[in-house]
Amino acid sequence: MITLAGAMSTAEIGKCLAPSIKSQKVHAICCTGANLEEELFSLIGRSNFKKIDDWRDLTAEDDYNLKLKGMNRVTDVAIPEKLIRTLEGPLLSLWEEAEAVGDRRFPHEFIYDLVLHGELDFDVDPNTSWLMAAADANLPIFTPGWEDSTLGNLLAARVLDCTLKGSGIIKSGLNAMQALADWYREDNSPTGILQVGGGIAGAFAISVVPMLRQDAGIDVNLWSWYAQISESRPSFGGYSGAPPNEKISWDKLDINSPRFVIESDATIVLPLLLCSLE
Repeated sequence: MITLAGAMSTAEIGKCLAPSIKSQKVHAICCTGANLEEELFSLIGRSNFKKIDDWRDLTAEDDYNLKLKGMNRVTDVAIPEKLIRTLEGPLLSLWEEAEAVGDRRFPHEFIYDLVLHGELDFDVDPNTSWLMAAADANLPIFTPGWEDSTLGNLLAARVLDCTLKGSGIIKSGLNAMQALADWYREDNSPTGILQVGGGIAGAFAISVVPMLRQDAGIDVNLWSWYAQISESRPSFGGYSGAPPNEKISWDKLDINSPRFVIESDATIVLPLLLCSLE
């Protein structure tokens, strides 16, 4: 299992993650809604992104000017709002069809349908996209908190203006946890977790084990190993910088589980790790 937080998709992590998926080194992904959708945005319009080399020195006025130009900044890249809007029609059609027949799916399942059958024009080589590799492999993707993403906001807006009757077409975070529990239990082989960053993607994924063991009373193995790439410092109540030892007390890891923390930039370290698997 690999978890993706932060802006890994806009950092073009697909160039090294896609080969790892294709070679079956990655068996599931837990990611933020932002990483899921920004890989889609990149797939259909990367050449329209604006690279911002001096992003650390931007003023509030600089960001305001980006806003006036219809550009949404993600660290050192700005994504055109117009590009995002091109997906509204195709997605709305899928959502309306699902609502008409009472279908319910996870966010990534609609996006898989879109990239595989939606007749989209790709702006980059699909072989460099982790989303395309995942779609081709029908890889399980768990996206907790999807509603705070741009596409999640778009669906909420269509419910608000009564274009759609309700948000029931999207399976909830509770459904995602149940699906994650099924995935974790269906193979008894050792399962490790590589956490990139922190936040909800990492917390959601790793918590499936104590949920099964402590709350559901189901005897499953602990995660067989744990590694995290993060720049976050340990702090009071801060999950992203929590050291692996803390996870032992929560029944996520065993005292003898291999545990690693790499305190560095994930856009540098993750490609090195993934390339070493090939």
